[in-house]
Amino acid sequence: MHAFHHDGLTLKFIDHAPVAGSGEPILLIHGFASNHAVNWVNTLWVKTLLDAGRRVIALDNRGHGASDKPHDPARYHTARMAEDAAALIGHLGLKRADVMGYSMGARITAFLAAARPDIVRSATLGGLGIRLVEGVGLPSGIADAMEARSLADITDPMGRMFRAFAESTKSDLVALAACIRGSRQTIDAAQLAQIKAPMLVCVGTNDPIAGDPHALAKLVPGARGVDIPGRDHNLAVGDKVYKQAVLAFLAERP
Repeated sequence: MHAFHHDGLTLKFIDHAPVAGSGEPILLIHGFASNHAVNWVNTLWVKTLLDAGRRVIALDNRGHGASDKPHDPARYHTARMAEDAAALIGHLGLKRADVMGYSMGARITAFLAAARPDIVRSATLGGLGIRLVEGVGLPSGIADAMEARSLADITDPMGRMFRAFAESTKSDLVALAACIRGSRQTIDAAQLAQIKAPMLVCVGTNDPIAGDPHALAKLVPGARGVDIPGRDHNLAVGDKVYKQAVLAFLAERP
């Protein structure tokens, strides 16, 4: 992995191209308690995009993977995490990039598209629909689950699921609790209406976390919603319908 420095943190990322120096760049931003490998490599997204001729860049968000993990919730405001993504694009000397995020990464992508229209060529939001505007997706109780003494002490099903996932990725549980508490920001409809980048919103039809993708797409000029049939929040990320929709979207956009 490569490293860059931003906001007092060392952040890690991968940067792959079909041939050195080739391919239009796409930046991938993973979800909560995940990392670039679990979200994008293991699901074959990196291979899929490389096979399509893209240059693929994927970072470990602050608090995750190989990146630094502060324990202060204030360090995890979504706007600050979006600034990490912008700093990486700048670090690589790119003028613009397509950006795709999943779940928390989709929230970061939306904040980035709203704040930095000059560098976001297109935005794909996976695993996040209208909850970008109405509510914040993951419940705050997940922070308590991260701080529980053990998995056996957690009774809430969603809290148990995310704690088990965090343990499987060998995550810093204190950092993840801080991340949940610090990143609970929404975007209002007026901000979404100002986004100029083409946007695709993809959500599993069995996802209880994300909210309706079509309701969100209606708030962004020219955006489109996509249903990922029969998939929940966790399984949608590697689904072929999702991948096909994204590849078609990237191929047709200016």
